[in-house]
Formats: sequence, structure tokens, C-alpha cells
Amino acid sequence: MDRTRRNPAPHSPLVARIGRWSATNRWKAVGLWLAFVAICVVAGSATGLIKASEDAGPGESGRAERAISAGFPVTTASESVLIQARRGRITGPAGQSVISAVTAAVRAQPRVQRVVNPSAAAADPSADGRSALVTFELRGDAAQTEDASAATVNAVRTAARARPGFTIGEFGSASASAAVSKAFSDDFAKAERLSLPITLLILIFAFGSLIAAGVPLLLGLSAVMATLGLVNVVSHAIPVADAVSSVVLLVGLAVGVDYALFYLRRARDERDAGATPHEAVAIASATSGRAVIVSGLTVMVAMAGLFLAGDATFTALGIGAMLVVAVAMVGSVTVIPAVLSLLGTRVDRGRLPFAGRRRTSGSDHGAGVWARLVGASLRRPLLATVLSGGLLLALAVPALSMHTVVPGPNDLPRSLEVMRVYDRMQQAFPGGEIPAVVAVSATDVRRPEARAAIAAIERRAAASGHFFGRPSTRISADHHLAVLELPMRGDGTDVASTHALDALRGTIIPAALSGTSGVRADVTGMTAGTADFNALMASRAPLVVLFVLTLAFLLLLVTFRSIVVPVKAIVLNLLSVGAAYGVLVWIFQQGHLQGVLAYRSNGGVVSWLPIFLFVILFGLSMDYHVFILSRIREAVDRGRTNEEAVREGILATSGTVSSAALVMVAVFAIFATLSSIDMKQMGVGLAVAIAIDATIVRAALLPAVMQLLGERTWYLPRRLQWLPRISWEGPAAAGAAGAGATDSAPGRAARGRRRTPLRPRSASSPR
Repeated sequence: MDRTRRNPAPHSPLVARIGRWSATNRWKAVGLWLAFVAICVVAGSATGLIKASEDAGPGESGRAERAISAGFPVTTASESVLIQARRGRITGPAGQSVISAVTAAVRAQPRVQRVVNPSAAAADPSADGRSALVTFELRGDAAQTEDASAATVNAVRTAARARPGFTIGEFGSASASAAVSKAFSDDFAKAERLSLPITLLILIFAFGSLIAAGVPLLLGLSAVMATLGLVNVVSHAIPVADAVSSVVLLVGLAVGVDYALFYLRRARDERDAGATPHEAVAIASATSGRAVIVSGLTVMVAMAGLFLAGDATFTALGIGAMLVVAVAMVGSVTVIPAVLSLLGTRVDRGRLPFAGRRRTSGSDHGAGVWARLVGASLRRPLLATVLSGGLLLALAVPALSMHTVVPGPNDLPRSLEVMRVYDRMQQAFPGGEIPAVVAVSATDVRRPEARAAIAAIERRAAASGHFFGRPSTRISADHHLAVLELPMRGDGTDVASTHALDALRGTIIPAALSGTSGVRADVTGMTAGTADFNALMASRAPLVVLFVLTLAFLLLLVTFRSIVVPVKAIVLNLLSVGAAYGVLVWIFQQGHLQGVLAYRSNGGVVSWLPIFLFVILFGLSMDYHVFILSRIREAVDRGRTNEEAVREGILATSGTVSSAALVMVAVFAIFATLSSIDMKQMGVGLAVAIAIDATIVRAALLPAVMQLLGERTWYLPRRLQWLPRISWEGPAAAGAAGAGATDSAPGRAARGRRRTPLRPRSASSPR
């Protein structure tokens, strides 16, 4: 065989030329990549992270929050100290002494204002007379009040230790936010600590070599580090949410490991087929490199759908996800060829005894579970389609009853001291810490008409039975805004709270404002925010889905020059996403496996998760789909029959898909062990979906459907013949015909012919 046929020709595609340059200028390529990562990390550390504002919510609640922020530019956070007598009543001399001591201790701390001693204010104790609340405000923005709450919490703890006859604890927006933020940071650190060694262990078993296993992990890790730095820089233009770091870690490790695996497996296949290390890298760049580009663009297209969700948090998550995919994609086509060229055959060194010497991918594709499943699906495609498709539909059935909720205080881990205080506070003073907040706007809220409207809201709310206790009112310095807080029944997210909100918005406020002019009232608070966010997700979901499906269809249409391929890919991916939704509903909404997963069901799925999961899962599923289809397309272009091409393409990629999927499932499963219900549901949903997609869909449903479609898979209408042609084999791979073929008769025949390259069959030739 003429070895020069394996080298990229001058007219090779751009990605092949980049790979050839990288392999030739190895140290320069590695140095540039390391410099890029270092610059991103340093820039991110220097600029810091700007978090998204909390008053950017949707709908009426968002409008009320913005009005409150404008009317009260000096922000405050409300805090309460719960004092409970273990014996007797809080109104006795001992109780009054404790209340006075706690009030003085809190008042002495920085940024504390408007401290209310319940004894001096003649405030009512709890119904059983054992509990009282000392309320106060912390002055400053979110960061300042969180820092200040540490001092008040410590002061309260000191007072509690000195008075063993009383139970004393603090809860409020600042102290709860500080505790939850710390728990979130600890969770992220735990996920980071566990994900890296688990990923490395899986890759060691996949390759049997420590060096080969380290290459994908290093790409994924460096991509995550660079992206986190870039996110910090971008946050100065577009503030981001806390969860963006978790998304960057999840997606970055997933795609970074995937893309490096694509290269490593293909390069190993080519070396096993007789290519030199340099030739193997060139072929991998021209084939797997192109698959990486198409796959990465498809994933980014899916992630872009988050921009249409209409929420700042989704925009931030979309930015983080797209950035890490772009960084991993660029790294894979630039630095991976250089690393493989530097290592050469040394990439397989460092074999560990317990991993054993694994058979090369080119010789073991015909064996194992994958070969049996694919063979069975190809022999009886209709039966395989009905069984596997029916199973996915059955798994998806619970999704028809999906109910979404915004997690509230009841969903936070009770391992946090502040949440245990909250529970006791709710028992003693139910609803007091989660009021409905009414922002009343007028030219001057002191005018009789506005004052009458506020009084009418208070009176009608008390008469409705949905609200209780004494409402509080604040008036802004410019007198344009009055903020009315109405303690409501329920815990903020349950049916009682929902009914209270419906009554407030539907009857109480309209009746109170009837006949007035120039007075407006908007409702916010936990319950209102939940309702408005759910409404936003319901209205935007169809737009996001349509956008993602349309762009994915167009990208796959151009890439594979087939109108059937994108339709099939979309249908299969929707089936796997639907099955993941169904499992998520069965577990978290219906309350199964609560003991196993250590959670308490809140009767729904986190509101932001369905859209987020759809976008992420659709992108990652397309990742595999493009990789497998590219190998099938190569085989078709070399003249294989449809059945031969499907068998060869799926089995040649089985090791890569299995390894990459196992890494993803393991990393996502780590997030299912975290304390946050949001992260737990996200981890379970992603892990289940990837497991389903990599097994049922790729090993059974995909080959069966492609066998049923036959040559029609590659059908392109005449009116679309103008689409650009992409040869998946290309000049660099012309000598690689049959790479990774199976041990079946067609596979053995392919390996026997590989020394005489076949003329590539046109991607647009009639089928």
C-alpha cells in the first residue's frame, strides 16, 4: 500500500489541516493551549464573578420586585430570632429577661436596624404562649447582609448557650441564603472531588492504560477550568446564576471526555490496521475531528435554545454550556492531535495489572453484548423497533402527568441548623416568614384614595380566611410606593398558599382597587414567584423546543445530505428525552425511592428542569448520534451495503460510546447524591437519559430503524441537491476503509480489502 495515500491532501477540509498542523507543530500547539487555559483562569480570577440580580423574575412578581428595589434603594434583609421556653410560658419574668438579652445582643451587631422587642411592642406570643419572635433588619445588598448575618447568628448562639432553659435560633433571608450558599459550595466541591477520580477509573478500564485514560480527562478538566474563567469575564456583561458552575462541570467533563475519546479510539483503530502513529493521527483528525465539529455545533445549537426561555438564569446556563462545549471542541481539534503525535505508541503505556491488557478495539467489536444486540436488531428490525420503542413509550407515560414546582424552604436539607429553626418557627407562627408581598404604586401613596385602597386590601385579606396576623406596611422615601406584607396560610408552595395567592390576585385586590384611579398593586413573594415562573416556562417551552428541533434538523440535513437522517435522529432523541421525563416524574413527583436517594418528595419536578433537561439531553444525545452516523456514512461512501454499514458503524463506535456514556452516567449520578433537590433531580434525569440513550436507543432502536429504512435513510430530494457535499471519508481517510470493522464476514472482508483504497462513493449519488 502507498503510505502517502493516508496523509491529508492539500485540499483536505479545514479541520484536517488544523490537525495536521497540530501534529507537526506539537509543542507549539500544546503551549498555545496551556497559555489559553492559563489566561482564562487568571482573567477569571482577576475579574471575579457577577451574580444575577434576584429581582429579575418574570411576570407580575418580577414587576413588583423591581418596583420595590427602585423604591427602597437601600436594601435590607429581614431576620427573626425565635425564642422558645422549654417549660412554662415565654411571658414570665425569665422569658422576658431572655428576650431583652437577645434583643440587646442582636442590636449590638453591625448593619442591624429596626430591632423589635416583642415585649416592648406588645406583640402576641405564639398560640401556646411558649414562643416569641425578636425581629430586625440587616442593611446592605445581598452579599453584605449575608456577611452581617454571620455576626448575628453567632450572637444568638452565644445567648442560647448561656440559657439552657430556652431554645433560641435565627432564621431570615440573609442567614438562610448564607447557609444555603455554603451548602451549595460544599456540594459542588464534593461533586468535583468525586467526579475526577471516578472518570479516571472508568477511562483506565476502557483503555487499560493510565496514559491513554489521562488524555480525555485532561482535556475535559482544562476545558472546565478555562470556561469557568471565561464565565467570570462574561458575567460583567451578563450576570450569571450560581448554578452555572455545576453546569460547566457537568457538560465540560461530558463533552471533553467524549471528544478526546473519539480521537483516541480512531487513532488506535488506524494503528491496529497498520498505519504509523503519524498517519493514524492524520486520519483521526480528518474523520473524528470532523465528527467533533459537527457534534459540537449541534450541541451548541441545542444549548442556544436556553436563550429563548425568557429567564436570566437560563440565559446564564446557556452561556456557560455553550462556552464549555466550544472550548472543548476547539481543544479537541487543536491540542489532542499534538498530544497523540507526541505520545505516539507510548499512549498505550502505563498499563495497570488490575485493568489487564485489553484487546484492541479493532478486534473485539464483533464480540460481546453490543454485537448480539445489534445483530438481533438487524435480523428482526420490526420486532426490535416495536419492543424498544414500546419500552421507551412506556417509560415516558408518567411524564403526561408532570407537575412543576419551584422548590421552597421545605425542600432545603434539614441538616442545616437554620432550616430546623425555620421548622420550629413555622409551627409556632405559621406563615409569618413567607408572606404575600403587595407593592402598591401611586403618585403619592399617602393620598386618601391610595390609603383607602391599602386599607381595603388588608381588610378583605383578613376576611378571606387565607391570611392571618398583623400585616406590616412600609412607604418609600419618595412616597410613590407602599409595600404591604400579608402573612399567608401554607408553606409558600402548597395548595393553601396557592389558593391564598389566587384569592389575592383574583378577587381581593381587584375589589379593593375598584373605582380608584392612579393606584396599582402587584403581588410578589415566594408563592407569586413560583406561579409566575411556572407560567413563563409553560409559555416558552414550545418556542424552545421548536427552535432546537429546527436548527438541529437543518444542521444534520446539511451535514449528511439526507432529509431522513435528521427526522430519524430527532424522533429517537425525543423518545429518550420523554423516557427520562417519565422516570423523573415516577421518582420525584410520585415519591418513589425516597429512602434510596435521601430526599422528600414535594409532589413535582423542579420548574426549570424540563426545559433545561430537554436542551442538555438533546444536545448530548445528538453528540453520540452524529459520531455513530459519521462512521456509518463512511462505510456507505466506501460501497458497503446498508446492513453492512450499520453493523460496522455501530460496532466500530460501541467501545467509545459505552465508555463515554459510562463516564457521563457516573458523573451525573454524583449530582444525584447532593443535598439540593434541584441538583438531585438534575443528576438523576441526566444519568437515566444517557443510560437509556446509550443502550436501548443506540444498540437496539437505531440499527433496527436504519435497517427498516434501508437505502431510504440517505434520501435527498432533487430540489435540495444544491446543498454542499461533505465526504465523511475524505482524502485523509481514504486508506482507512474498513477501520474498526467487525469480526463478521463483511468485517473480515473489509479488513482484507483495506490495503486497496476504494474510490469514495458520492454522498449525493442515488440510493
